[in-house]
Amino acid sequence: MKFIHMADVHLGCEPDGRSEWAQERRRELWETFRDSVADADRMKADLVLIAGDLFHRTPDAEQLREVNYLMGSYPEICFALIAGNHDCCSPGSAWESFEFAPNVAFLSDHKTECIRFPSLSCEVYGFSYDRSQIPQNRYDGLYPGKNDFFHILLAHGGDRDHIPVNPHKLASSGFDYIALGHIHKPTVVLPGRALYPGALSPIDAGDEGPHGYLVGETHGTQVEVHFVRKALREYVSAVVEADESDTVFSMRDRVQAAIADRGKENIYRITISGQRNPAVEFDTELIRSAGMILDVRDESVPAFHLEELKEQYRGTLTGRYIESFEGRPLDPVEEKALRYGLEALLSDRVRQQV
Repeated sequence: MKFIHMADVHLGCEPDGRSEWAQERRRELWETFRDSVADADRMKADLVLIAGDLFHRTPDAEQLREVNYLMGSYPEICFALIAGNHDCCSPGSAWESFEFAPNVAFLSDHKTECIRFPSLSCEVYGFSYDRSQIPQNRYDGLYPGKNDFFHILLAHGGDRDHIPVNPHKLASSGFDYIALGHIHKPTVVLPGRALYPGALSPIDAGDEGPHGYLVGETHGTQVEVHFVRKALREYVSAVVEADESDTVFSMRDRVQAAIADRGKENIYRITISGQRNPAVEFDTELIRSAGMILDVRDESVPAFHLEELKEQYRGTLTGRYIESFEGRPLDPVEEKALRYGLEALLSDRVRQQV
């Protein structure tokens, strides 16, 4: 049996909501999901597992019709899904009354249930969240039936407020594969047996790194698993080094070159480091126009040449200030004090006094 394991698709989310590309990102989540479902057909997968948070919020009937159409378009593939903490199957929600295509199994109950796929000799166990937080260890003590089927647990959680996961309990549970969701980074809990695929697409600047889904192929009760990178873009934190020769526009060009090296399709958080000319202040709003940039932090410091400044301002307040730090190694706090003091003294707001 070959299967795809995905989670945390967050359809309906609008990442980077205040940016000019927010609507495009919202559409991309749907397109990435649609293409991932089509991948299952292309690779002749038998089963697609969706381990919670298919939607960013509890879906309405229209959203359910859309995903049902996508999954129902591949009747030869079986789908099994649960609701997670974001899209919980709360009382009275559209989940409760929706009728899925025959090849789609939604484990809607908040108590553990089992879906049997006889043609695959496979059983899928799991339950849906009925509320946004479940702090109880509800996966502890779950066991599959005693038969020759391949046993899968669909599970969503892994932190204090969302069903804590105990690797030792999972290891002794008897499930052949535990398809986990909720953690947005690909994570191995038990090699070849209990894994998080991470979010299908990143939805938050903290979701750095690759995103996609897992492909598993069973060999008896063993599973061979590999990760498939699928997201159209990633969040990237990049540090760009300044030097004394930089102007505002040259720094913008440096940032643009760094983005070209790492991928123009990605979304960036830029930090400027290094030493700049004391007369230069980088225009972070101008630099943001160099690509898909969420924010720019200027952590560069003025490049002060202390001996030259001491000679230039000998006998002045600035000169005496520099001399007060001489004759001993400076700790990081003193270095900052020296730098900040010089910035203030050399600004137009401070008059040099003898």
